[in-house]
Amino acid sequence: MWQADVGNAIKWGEDTEIAEVKERQPALLQQLLKIWEQSVRATHHFLSSREIEQIKEYVPGALNLVPRLVIAREESGAPVGFMGVDGGRLEMLFLVPDKRGNGLGRLLVEYGMKHCGVKSVTVNEQNPEAKGFYEHMGFSVARSGDFPIGTARNRERRIPFYTWRFLNGDDRGTGTGGHSSAYREDR
Repeated sequence: MWQADVGNAIKWGEDTEIAEVKERQPALLQQLLKIWEQSVRATHHFLSSREIEQIKEYVPGALNLVPRLVIAREESGAPVGFMGVDGGRLEMLFLVPDKRGNGLGRLLVEYGMKHCGVKSVTVNEQNPEAKGFYEHMGFSVARSGDFPIGTARNRERRIPFYTWRFLNGDDRGTGTGGHSSAYREDR
């Protein structure tokens, strides 16, 4: 079980709660790592199994380092999705595959915008479902780039990405230039 910031907790449906995590216990991080892997294998078809395993090594560190970690959990306490936010940037958003397409991702992003100040997100160029999702949420491409995957000595290839900004008043068209810490090994 994990302890949440119940002051900002919200209910989704009859049995799911979304709240920011106060304590990042090892058991919770292992559950989130499983969600990350399930989600990546279901959506990141541009990554090989070997690349997923390489990136997976850095995910626990990213989960520990991201300043704000928000979890969606069922009434049983089992997490079904999570997001990490750093400043105004959504660093990670992952759901168990059977929760995709049901509004939980939208609710997490809206929670992030309201409670965590989310204004930008970085999306892998080869992930058309994510691109469509963030566009539907009101984000627009502000810039593009790429980042390497692999070990420090063996940069096997580069993954292109887009940085998206939420279109809201003065925020139009300004990018942050960051990318997901779950893919970086230098954090």
